[in-house]
Amino acid sequence: MHEKIKTTEAKAKAVAPFADKCITRAKDGKIHSRRLLAGVFSPNIVKKLMDDIAPRYKERRGGYTRIIKLGPRKSDGAKMAVIELVK
Repeated sequence: MHEKIKTTEAKAKAVAPFADKCITRAKDGKIHSRRLLAGVFSPNIVKKLMDDIAPRYKERRGGYTRIIKLGPRKSDGAKMAVIELVK
């Protein structure tokens, strides 16, 4: 799973709440949470979420992602942004 993605601003805004909910679910650490995430993601992504990413945000109560706005794309002028996990 990439921890940083360059995409359009609209897509970044749509993905941010989903990513926050998945990380919050992974922080739980229970088998039920692992199975819920396994229904959406592949096993290697679930493992990274549960073992690497969730412990990093153990003390944080939300706001795991940030959106950094970039300039417009040259080809069609779409507003671009980078969505990344907060360190």
